[in-house]
Amino acid sequence: MFADEIREYFLSKPATTEEQPFGPDVLVYKVKNKMFATLGFDESDGHGRTNLKCDPDRAVELRETYEAILPGYHMNKRHWNTLILNGSIPPQTIRELADHSYDLVVAGLPKKIREELTS
Repeated sequence: MFADEIREYFLSKPATTEEQPFGPDVLVYKVKNKMFATLGFDESDGHGRTNLKCDPDRAVELRETYEAILPGYHMNKRHWNTLILNGSIPPQTIRELADHSYDLVVAGLPKKIREELTS
């Protein structure tokens, strides 16, 4: 899955915004002003990278399964993973992890806002 594909996938999520609060090199995706993903590009290896929120136990399991999933770069490493978009992670897995990240953030929103997103 390429960076442009994952960008489109992030933006397809309800109430998602794309911002650049850290400068032009990193896109940040938020739902109701809460970050669920980042997307950037590493010039050293030519691969896109995305940070996704993850259940801590699952985060460790994913890092053990995929070489291209690392502790979240510049993030809380217990709750975030960095996925290197080098083709080694199946696209369906990336989409599922993006959904998981989005769902974790939505679950932490106030009930009224969660209901707005599902109606």
